[in-house]
Amino acid sequence: QVQLVESGGGLVQAGGSLRLSCAASGRTFSNYVLGWFRQAPGKEREFVAAITRSDGSTNYADSVKGRFTISRDNAKNTVYLRMNSLKPEDTAVYYCAIRTKSPVVIVPSTRAYDYWGQGTQVTVSS
Repeated sequence: QVQLVESGGGLVQAGGSLRLSCAASGRTFSNYVLGWFRQAPGKEREFVAAITRSDGSTNYADSVKGRFTISRDNAKNTVYLRMNSLKPEDTAVYYCAIRTKSPVVIVPSTRAYDYWGQGTQVTVSS
């Protein structure tokens, strides 16, 4: 059993920044992928970024590359998403998720992840 809790969402003006955090508790895994996804009203949940626990390899959606940075603190079982230069189109509920299934590689699909948080709302005003 794994629990994921996101925090750090809120209201921000276009061009502003936020840092989201996701703390994992419960079962400890030796290796996994930590991912961020988002879902806007009327849209499918989409991949944002992910990072491997082992070596810190990262991948980003084209829409956020250069603006968002994913990082992790393995000792704290926490993953972060630093979001800079926010745009109104970034408005969505942001979810963190982990993939523990083999192969433990970054897969930019919601279907590839095993555990999900409840989400945190990010609203970017224009």
